[in-house]
Parts: sequence; C-alpha cells; structure tokens
Amino acid sequence: MEIKITTQHILKIIYALAWIIFIGICIELGGFIFNTFFSLFINPEGAQHFWKETNLATLLKNSTSHFVSITSLMIIATGLKALLFYLIVKLLYDKKLSLAQPFNKDVCRFIFNFMYITFGIGLFSLWGANYTNWLLAQDIPMPSLEELKFGGADVWLFMGVVLLVLAHIFKRGIELQEENELTI
Repeated sequence: MEIKITTQHILKIIYALAWIIFIGICIELGGFIFNTFFSLFINPEGAQHFWKETNLATLLKNSTSHFVSITSLMIIATGLKALLFYLIVKLLYDKKLSLAQPFNKDVCRFIFNFMYITFGIGLFSLWGANYTNWLLAQDIPMPSLEELKFGGADVWLFMGVVLLVLAHIFKRGIELQEENELTI
C-alpha cells in the first residue's frame, strides 16, 4: 500500500500549524499586554515574573519610561508576528492560493504584505535589541534578547529582502500571465 502525500495534504498541515502558531503568539501577546498594565497600575512586583520568568522589576524600579518603551517594543514586535500568521491563516482559509494559477493578484498582495510585516518585525526587533544593549551599557540589569523576544532581527530583515525579490518575481509572473491570456 502506497501513501501519496499531495500538495493539498501539505497545505492542510501548514494551515493547522499556522493556526497553532497564531494562537500561541496571540496568547503571548495578550500576556505581554496584560502584564505591562498589571505591573504599571496594579502591582509593580508583577514585573519580577513578567512573562515566562522574565524579570523586568529592576527596569521598572529604575525607570517607568524605559519599562514602557521596552514592553511597547515587545508588544509591537509580537503583534506583528501574530499578524503575519493571521495572514497565512486567512490566505489558506479563503482558498486564494490556487495551484492551477499560482500567479494571481491575491497571492502577490499577500507576499507584499508579508514582506512589509517581516521588515516591520525586523526593524522593531532591531530597535528593541539596540535599546536593550543601551540600557545594559547604562548598568541597568536586563534579561537576554531572546527572553525579550528581540533576538533574530537580522534574520527577519534578511527574510524581508528575500520576500521583496520574490514579490517582484510574482508581480512579473502576473504580468506575463496576463499578456499570455490577451494573446490567445
């Protein structure tokens, strides 16, 4: 008995994984937002266990504005990641990814949006990493960049450049496809 894995099967698996990742990132985003407001307005000791044992209590005691800046950058970067996976889920749910005609305007728009969001994640992660390093240089104890979700900014920026090239290839593919349909 031979089991044949088709592209449709793979797309269903990707769809399920995208949902799982999207939900996980949304939980993390909600945790960041809740813990920021909780630490600022209800119990400042909550910053000691900000998220998954990330300790931002020293930062909050040192400067509320630095705490708000770091957590805002964390929220923005994580929110953009959630938006990225939402776009994947939406594309696969709406069935706009046609394997018969892969070069269509919906997929091209998706790739461009994906690219812009990826650049945004890279820029906000880089900003957060640089800000964290600046705070460390000011002798303020800070968690690692990975704990703050700022690690990998260079990877996000590189992915944005790759997606920029891919988006323009898709755009040219759509133009060629439309020219081909006009000549027939």
